[in-house]
Amino acid sequence: MKKLLLIQITILMSAFSFAKIEVLDRVAIIVDEGVVMESQIKDLLQTTKLRSIEQGMQLPPTEALLEEIQEQLIIQELQLQRGQEFGIRISDGELNQTFIQIAANNGVNLEQFIKDYEASGQSYEKLREEIRRDMIIQRVQRGIVSGSINITAQEIEGFLATEEAIAQLTPELLVRQIQVSSLEAAETVLLRLEEGEDFEALVEEKSINQNKSQGGLMPWRKINEMPSVFADAIRNQSLGFVSEPIKTGSGFHLLKLEEKRGPLVKFEEQWETRHVLLIPSAIRDVDATKAEAEVLRERILAGEDFALIAEEFSEDPGSGSNGGNLEWLPKGATVAEFENVMLNSEVNEVSEVFESQYGFHFLEVTGKRVEDVTDYQIEERAYSVLFSRKYDEELENTLRSMRAEAFVEFKDLD
Repeated sequence: MKKLLLIQITILMSAFSFAKIEVLDRVAIIVDEGVVMESQIKDLLQTTKLRSIEQGMQLPPTEALLEEIQEQLIIQELQLQRGQEFGIRISDGELNQTFIQIAANNGVNLEQFIKDYEASGQSYEKLREEIRRDMIIQRVQRGIVSGSINITAQEIEGFLATEEAIAQLTPELLVRQIQVSSLEAAETVLLRLEEGEDFEALVEEKSINQNKSQGGLMPWRKINEMPSVFADAIRNQSLGFVSEPIKTGSGFHLLKLEEKRGPLVKFEEQWETRHVLLIPSAIRDVDATKAEAEVLRERILAGEDFALIAEEFSEDPGSGSNGGNLEWLPKGATVAEFENVMLNSEVNEVSEVFESQYGFHFLEVTGKRVEDVTDYQIEERAYSVLFSRKYDEELENTLRSMRAEAFVEFKDLD
């Protein structure tokens, strides 16, 4: 009898506990196969109000704010469901790396960040789950939006021609000029420059412009701040470029692009490289593969043509048929083992045989240069700006469609 009474009391206590949990946190909205809990709405409402106080923002009336928060959580739930469908997972290791970066951005290590965060009365474990959820949503958004965005070369070109792009992206240019009074004089000076004479010395000898005493240097200016005839002559040119004679109302000018400056200005070391690659296989083991590569290298050193050997024997599908030519490579373009040999090779010197994750190589650097890649940097940034704009628009449209197609039921919590 006592045992039965104890069981009954336990059942009653358990039922009371569940009833209490249900009162504290109830399903507020059904969203397709998932739910939004009442506690989620309350938490976000409180957070929003606190943030508005900190930032001095004016919030809409409570009813309107509540509606906004409900819609925000519905969209969030739909994206999390999509993430589950896609099989998106954020591992603890990846999440830890994210928090290490967050801590570093706040000037502390992870242990100190956790200590400070919890000392403020907040739950670190709860924050971890919020960040994990946000990372999943970001990946869902990239997955459903990025593939539908297309940016053409014409769009990039059109954007770069705008005043906004010129002001934000293009560098300042330092230009020298030689000004003479006639076309004949300009052509004579140009011929002397082509024969190797120094531009600055010819400024001193031939220029009639008042900036002659400054070596012909004009002030640093962006391309849109120059006279249009000058801008058209040096647009998209590399350092050292010398223009054809340019006619203006004051005579004829030869321009030399002397220097560039700005956040997107970049000069990149590059190596023109070719190689032969042999890959170990089931019928040719590692030792045999290396030995065969050594034989091919010796044949080249004995006088055979590198390109012909590469075309016949190299097993690199990307370069073998092209005489082993990898064209111009910057740092970071290849695996570490290949790059190390490339950087330490003299021009026209066939390297020793070396191993990488792909197999056994030997290479030859056929040229070195420092290339002005500023225009490429500018185009990449322009692409990013246009992509960001299209991304935001496409994401808004996609989320609006998801919401319109979803089953949503609001529960009466009164």
